[in-house]
Amino acid sequence: MSTATTTDEANRHADVAVLPVGSFEQHGNHLPLLTDTIVACAIAKAAATAYDLMLLPPVTISCSQEHAGWPGSVSIRSSTLARIVTDIAESLRSSGVDRLVVVNGHGGNYILANIVQEANVEGRRMALFPRRQDWEAARRDAGLASSGHDDMHAGEIETSLLLHLCPDLVRDSYQTADHRAERPDLLVLGMRAYTDTGVIGEPSLATATKGKAVLASFTASFAETLAVLRGGTVN
Repeated sequence: MSTATTTDEANRHADVAVLPVGSFEQHGNHLPLLTDTIVACAIAKAAATAYDLMLLPPVTISCSQEHAGWPGSVSIRSSTLARIVTDIAESLRSSGVDRLVVVNGHGGNYILANIVQEANVEGRRMALFPRRQDWEAARRDAGLASSGHDDMHAGEIETSLLLHLCPDLVRDSYQTADHRAERPDLLVLGMRAYTDTGVIGEPSLATATKGKAVLASFTASFAETLAVLRGGTVN
């Protein structure tokens, strides 16, 4: 959470705000329901600090319908999430902050890509981060053993990040929670068709050192997204 005052933001005079979007959904037995929000907040805070941007509080419940039926998981409609994000962007513009980076911590928030595309029709107003290449770079930079495909949920990358950020929230059961599964009909059948534990990935491979390196990689790659949003050339 940002602790900035209105005077702090007036002095900062940021042209870009950063909005973390997480979720409140099951992450197996070893990670908290708030995992995606913790991850999104950590990335957003690191980026806002490194590039002196306005940090917003997180959207903590989003589109987790694939986790329906798991105890504790809560969702909102994609149309609701779209309205929240666009309303925030409009409010920011009225106060002089013309650009917004949405930091998405939950892969099921597909609607965010459409929101960003629509926002940029008449000019560069919004970006979505991390991009696919940022996730791939983070895995490579941190030396992760798993792939993005295999490490879908509550696996090596998420567990590593939480071991770095808040190890007290990670239960020891991560060491024996590995589960791999193809999920060709996930949108139809949901997670329960492919995992009994809620895990698809290999959390046993996770370390705090990897999590620290993942976050550092995201902080560095954020510079490219920021440059493009501000009008820079595309690489």
